[in-house]
Amino acid sequence: MPNIESAIKRVRTSEAANAKNSSQMSAMRTTVKKFEEAAAAGAENMNDLYKEAAKAIDMAESKGLIHKNKANRDKARLSKKLAK
Repeated sequence: MPNIESAIKRVRTSEAANAKNSSQMSAMRTTVKKFEEAAAAGAENMNDLYKEAAKAIDMAESKGLIHKNKANRDKARLSKKLAK
């Protein structure tokens, strides 16, 4: 455990940021998984699920959680599944 006051604060802020980032990444993965399951089952609401997944990916990219190229690659894979 750090002794210096600024280091103690840094531990607190990094724990809070880690919790927030983990939550947002989990939400993104969940929306993508929902779309992929619907695509495999051939559900009718695939367009809505695709929009939600693409939005979640864009939000993660804008917050710096994932790289721009990964976001584009993931959205391309999802749109390919949507087109089938």
